[in-house]
Amino acid sequence: MVTCRPPAIRRRGAELERAILDATLEQLGTHGWTGLTMEGVAAKARTGKAAVYRRWPTKGDLVADALRAGLPETGLPPDHGDLREDLIEMCGRMLDAMYSRSGNALRAILDECDRPEAERFHELVMGGVVEPGKRLIGDIVRRGIERGEVREDATGELVVDVAPAMMMYRHKVTGSRLGESDIAEMVDQVMLPLLAPRTG
Repeated sequence: MVTCRPPAIRRRGAELERAILDATLEQLGTHGWTGLTMEGVAAKARTGKAAVYRRWPTKGDLVADALRAGLPETGLPPDHGDLREDLIEMCGRMLDAMYSRSGNALRAILDECDRPEAERFHELVMGGVVEPGKRLIGDIVRRGIERGEVREDATGELVVDVAPAMMMYRHKVTGSRLGESDIAEMVDQVMLPLLAPRTG
């Protein structure tokens, strides 16, 4: 049986580029870095292969732009006036980002790329996802210090690393998908005791 390819859709400029970048993220999440091809992206975006190569000469260039366009906005830190609620919401946002289409694509890349390509994308991940998330956690901790909910010396780099590191460990090492109950448990059993003011 012959499978007919859907006809190309006539689009130009930003509309076409957006379709190609969306197709790239979807193909990464489905087929991974190794299985991603420029031809497959073009077919998914329903455009010609030449339209892809004209804008992005290599797969690495295409993927880098797709990730930049697809990374979620970090926004402002939550401010409920309560440390626990702020941490739960912030970690929930990070969880959503991990399992978003762009998050799935990022994991596929970092798992499969050879070292030079992985380092290139690692910098993008750090600058676009990890560092902004850590800054927001730092903002939450500082507000907690001002309210007296957090010990005054809880300002080091390791403190803001704890939640992202635990989330990545659970996913990468144990292979388990985190849920909302896991986030609440992490905040209650790890983050709050870690940040609590010292007594005595």
